[in-house]
Amino acid sequence: MAANSALLVMDVQREIVGLADAGPDYLPGLRRAIDGARAADIPVIYVAIGLRPDRPDVSPRNKALTAVVRAGLHVEGGPGSEIHPDIAPRPGEIVITKRRGSAFSGSDLDLVLRARDIDHLVLTGIATSGVVLHTACHANDHDLGLTVLSDACLDLDPEVHELLVRKLFPQWAEVMAVEEWLKAVAAH
Repeated sequence: MAANSALLVMDVQREIVGLADAGPDYLPGLRRAIDGARAADIPVIYVAIGLRPDRPDVSPRNKALTAVVRAGLHVEGGPGSEIHPDIAPRPGEIVITKRRGSAFSGSDLDLVLRARDIDHLVLTGIATSGVVLHTACHANDHDLGLTVLSDACLDLDPEVHELLVRKLFPQWAEVMAVEEWLKAVAAH
C-alpha cells in the first residue's frame, strides 16, 4: 500500500443508495473499508454530487445530467443529498462537493490531494460506471496510483460493474476486495 494514500468514498448519498438497490452487504462492507482506513491513519475523503438548486451548472447538451435534473435528483442541500448515515463522515473528515461525474470535476479535490501530498487513491462508490470510472480516468491521466475496491463499488447494471472491475480497471489500478485490501493495509 502506498504511503500517501487516501480512501475516496464517492456518491454514497442517501438518494443514490436508494436508487442503486445496494443490498444488505454493500454498506457494511464499505464501513469495514472506512474503519480500516481510519485505523491505519489513511485519510477518508468523502465526495458527493451536488448541483446548484437553480441548475446554472447543467448544460442541456449533457444527457446524463439533464436526466438527473428531470428526476429532481442531486440538488445540493436537498432531501436525500446527504452522505448515507451508515457510513457518514466523522467531524473533521473532508467532504468534497463535485458538479459532474468525476470526483475532480467542479471540485477542489485536486487541491486537497496536493496539499496533503496524496498520490494514491483507493476508490469506492456508486456508480462503478459513473463516479468510479470517471475518477479513475482522471486520476490515471494525472499519474496518481490507484486501487479499486471491487466490492465497495456498486452499479445499477451488475454486468457493467463486472466488465469494469474485471477488464478495464486492472489496466490502470490494483483491483481487490475490501478484505484483501484490509489485510494489505494491516501488513504495512
